Amino acid sequence: MTKSKVIDQSDLFGQMPPDLLEHLRGRTELMRVTRNDYICEQGDSADELYIVFSGRVVVSIRGGEDSRESVVAVLGPGALFGEMPLFDGGVRSADVRALGTAHIVSIKYVDAERLLSERTDVLWAIVRILARRLRSTDESLADAMFLDVTGRTAKRLLQISAGEDDFRMPVTQEELAGMVGASRERVNKAIATFANLGWIAVEGRNQYRILQREQLLIRSKI
Repeated sequence: MTKSKVIDQSDLFGQMPPDLLEHLRGRTELMRVTRNDYICEQGDSADELYIVFSGRVVVSIRGGEDSRESVVAVLGPGALFGEMPLFDGGVRSADVRALGTAHIVSIKYVDAERLLSERTDVLWAIVRILARRLRSTDESLADAMFLDVTGRTAKRLLQISAGEDDFRMPVTQEELAGMVGASRERVNKAIATFANLGWIAVEGRNQYRILQREQLLIRSKI
């Protein structure tokens, strides 16, 4: 996929007309990062947003006296991140680092602002993006309050599988535990339980197969 195609299909700029997109393409940069390289860090000042061109990145938040990490999301090609300070002028709200070798498209805020100001209808696309993310945050809060670790683990496995029965786990055990919001031991115990029940099969390193999706769906509901 070309850099232009990734921009065309991203959450935000996929809503823009061709003439504005053509102007934007000449004002982007492409960077290469490797596993655990940080693209941006929580608390940093910000002047650009990003689109994942290839590979995956993990979004996480640090908190507490020991700066424990809570994984918020794993993003793949076409996903937009780093846009919040564009609208509120604040600092970075989360860390974003590469899960492996990845290529990232960066766009300066000043260029994004200029383009957005020319098309007010694009602002409604932004509102829809922010609304989806707020719904996702509300859902995560509800899961933390009403689902136990086993239920949250089932839900994360279904999300990571993206509808496929055979999938590769893109994160480490520690990162999966951060996504679930529990210790690695408790998450591993939940996965072992699913395997013993015949709901999933662990086939080699980081390879999973869902055998009874309906059971996982039932277990992941509040």
